[in-house]
Amino acid sequence: MSSSNYDNPLIGRYASAEMSQLWGPQRKFGTWRRLWVALAESEAELGLPISKQQLDELRAHVDDIDFTKAASYERKLRHDVMAHVHTYGDVCPQARAIIHLGATSCYVTDNTDLILMRESLELVRGRLVGVIHQLSNFATAQRDLPCLGFTHLQPAQPTTVGKRACLWIYDLVQDLTELEHRLGQLKARGVKGTTGTQASFLQLFDGDHAKVRRLEELVAAKMGFEASYPVTGQTYSRKVDAQVVDVLAGISTSAHKAATDLRLLQSRKEVEEPFEADQIGSSAMAYKRNPMRAERMCGLARFVMSLQSGAATTMATQWMERTLDDSAIRRLVIPQAFLAVDAILLLYQNVSSGLVVYPKVIARHLDEELPFMATEAVLMAAVAGGGDRQDLHERIRRHSQAAAAVVKEQGQANDLLERLASDAAFAGLDLNAMLDPAHFVGRAPQQVDEFLAEVVAPIRAKYPEALTQRAEIRV
Repeated sequence: MSSSNYDNPLIGRYASAEMSQLWGPQRKFGTWRRLWVALAESEAELGLPISKQQLDELRAHVDDIDFTKAASYERKLRHDVMAHVHTYGDVCPQARAIIHLGATSCYVTDNTDLILMRESLELVRGRLVGVIHQLSNFATAQRDLPCLGFTHLQPAQPTTVGKRACLWIYDLVQDLTELEHRLGQLKARGVKGTTGTQASFLQLFDGDHAKVRRLEELVAAKMGFEASYPVTGQTYSRKVDAQVVDVLAGISTSAHKAATDLRLLQSRKEVEEPFEADQIGSSAMAYKRNPMRAERMCGLARFVMSLQSGAATTMATQWMERTLDDSAIRRLVIPQAFLAVDAILLLYQNVSSGLVVYPKVIARHLDEELPFMATEAVLMAAVAGGGDRQDLHERIRRHSQAAAAVVKEQGQANDLLERLASDAAFAGLDLNAMLDPAHFVGRAPQQVDEFLAEVVAPIRAKYPEALTQRAEIRV
């Protein structure tokens, strides 16, 4: 590859070799040829005059594609499918006459895209389960470590580190549900002809509708589909593309949310993504430990989310039975959405398998805020001891405001506990015992256990092969 040409970073830096090869030219055009073989086989089975020699010739040359010759044909013909028909025909002279018999271009282009989307969704599913698995291990280990909760990005009632991780996991579980649904809905485009009426195939079979229906069933089965879409124009409905890209964008939003949380937590020095021994955080500031993986997740996620509008508007503007303005944008949107999500999930699994937690920093931050959060418990205990609720409330309000001023205006430690202890109205209360963080996290540890047992365990059992995947990032 010439260094003077643009190198798509999704291929050169981010996505896996598996996903890159899946959307590469060898796989794409090799699938076109497999579809031509499947069509010829099925037509022969239903009585068309196609010989065994012709079929054997087609099968023998599925993968030996002369891309230089195909490019030459396309420059001359200005038609990618016919360029590959001619290229295939050159190495299959006996079968040349029956290649693409009765079909329109979308027979190979659309069916191939559906096959590639199906396999890509399966690959993404494995990556998604891998992240769920790694985050679940983390949630188990940190199930009962109290930490500050945040609402409005302001300190709120404590939760646990493990419970927060479960929020990230559940977003991915919902994404997995959507992915499985869309994967289950994928069908073959089938053999529908130029406007979806199957007129050419009806002519080939002398008006025999049953044979045309059977032809579609045979081809779909040969390509691994249980059924074909019941109606199409020249193409399958681009609604399918929009729905698939929506699933990928949904995964991206989940990853972006979690990665943003991790970036915020790393700025607080509470939780860090993995940082390797020779890794450089900044070219200028040698001390820096930047969350570069989480930041990259966010950047790639925003890219995928931006692709939703392209898929949706393409579907919306397919006039009548089809227009060709879908071709160029689909070549960009669909492969790159999968490549980017593949990269995101590789990063996510890498990060989640190596998260570093700093319990003492977490405890210090919690201690700074916990006296304010304990005031309701202090109030109730003082009332139970015979105090006047309204008088006690006012005392706590004044002490809290004074302590907050010390923290905000003087930069000093929170002294609310000392203020309450020196107030006779709260004498006799064991204030230190009331500040045990475990008293403030509610059922968070139990929620972690229940969620992992009831929701995550069935996923792990369903996809055991995904649990042993290792996520290697390239840069």
